Amino acid sequence: MQDRHGANEWSNSFDLDTEQQMILDNADRFSRNELYPLCERMDKDEWWPEDAFPKIGDNGLFGITVPEEFGGAGLDLVAAGLVGQAMARWNHAMALSWVAHDNLCLNNIYRNGNDAQRRKYLPDMCSGKKVGALALTEPGAGSDAIGSMRTTARREGDHYVLNGSKIYITNGPIADVILVYAKTDKEKGSRGVSAFIVEKDMPGFKVAQKLIKMGYRGSQTAELVFEDCRVPVENLVGEENRGVSIVMSGLDLERAMISPICLGIAERALELSVEYAKMRKQFGKPIGSFQMVQSMLADMYVEVEAMRALTYKVLAAAAPLEVGGGGRGDIHKLTAASVMFTAEAVHKVLDLAVQVHGGYGYIWESEINRLFRSIKLLEIGAGTTEVRKMIIAGELLKDMDT
Repeated sequence: MQDRHGANEWSNSFDLDTEQQMILDNADRFSRNELYPLCERMDKDEWWPEDAFPKIGDNGLFGITVPEEFGGAGLDLVAAGLVGQAMARWNHAMALSWVAHDNLCLNNIYRNGNDAQRRKYLPDMCSGKKVGALALTEPGAGSDAIGSMRTTARREGDHYVLNGSKIYITNGPIADVILVYAKTDKEKGSRGVSAFIVEKDMPGFKVAQKLIKMGYRGSQTAELVFEDCRVPVENLVGEENRGVSIVMSGLDLERAMISPICLGIAERALELSVEYAKMRKQFGKPIGSFQMVQSMLADMYVEVEAMRALTYKVLAAAAPLEVGGGGRGDIHKLTAASVMFTAEAVHKVLDLAVQVHGGYGYIWESEINRLFRSIKLLEIGAGTTEVRKMIIAGELLKDMDT
C-alpha cells in the first residue's frame, strides 16, 4: 500500500520509534522482494525453499534477541515481533517457520542454555545455516502437554537415552537442532521434565512422517520419534527436572510472538480487500461504492488496528521477561489475552475478506483463500483459545476463596 509520497501506509504506526519503524520497513521490504514470490509454490506443493533461511540470516533477520557475540542482532522482543509481522504480510508460512526457529528454539537456547551451548549452536542458527525446532506436543497430549508427556530420558553414563514421540512439530522435517522436552523423573510429574538439545544425526532420532496441512502448507510439520536416542549430557538445557520453567516462560514469549503473525496476515487481507473493492465492478461501478462492502472494510480496519495496539503493548511487556519468569502473573494473563484476541480477530478479518472477494475468494489458488486457510491454526497452537481463557480467568480469580 503506497501513499502519494510513496511511503508504506503500514509505517504510520504512531507508537513505533524511528529505529523500530526502520526494522519493520526493512523486514517488510525483504519479505516482499524475497519471500512473497515463493509463497504460491510453497502452498501448492508443500514445498520448502532450502535457500530461504540462509537469505533470511544474511539479512540479519534471525537471532533478533540474541547478542552480537553469538551472531545475533542484540535487539529485543519488540523488534523480533516487528520482523514476524512484516514477514507474515508476505509469506505467512515462512513466518511460522521463522518464529519456530527464532523464538521457540534459538531464543530458548540463548535464554536457558549455558555458554558452551550458546557458542556451539547459536551462530549457525543466526546465520540460517541450521534450522531449529521445538518438540513438546505428543500424540494423545495437546493442551496438557506436560502432564501427559510420555517421552522419557534416562541417564546412562555420559548420555541421556530418550524414548518417545512428538507430533505437530513445526520445522520437524527440516530441523538440524531440536529443543526436546522429556520426563527425567516420572514420579515428580510435571516437576520431573527436562529439556535437551537434539541434533538430527544423533543415533535413535528420526522423522516418522511429514504431515500435510490445510494452511501454512509451505511450513514443514512432522511427527518425530526417539528410539533409544543417545544425547550427550552436555546437551541438557538448564538443570535436570527443571524444564517446566523453561516451558512456561517460553510459552509466554511464544504467545507474544504469535500475535504479530496474526496482525501481519490481517494487514495483508485488508490491503487485498481494499484493492479488490476498488477494482471489481458490478452494476457498472466498483463494489467499494456499495455500503455493504464499505461496512465490511470498516469492520476489518477496526479489527486490524485493535490487533496492532494489543500486540505492541504485549510485546513491550514481555520483552524484559527474565529467564525462568513467566507462566504466572500479569504477563501470563497478557500474553494469553493477546494471542486469544488476535487469533479470533484475524479469523473475523479473513472471513470478511473472503466475502468481499466473493467467488474469487473461494478459489483455492487465490491469495485471499491461502490466507483464509491459515486462520484456524493460531486458535489452536500455543494453547487453544479455551486454554487461553482458562489462563486469563485463573489469574483474575487467583485470590478467590475455594
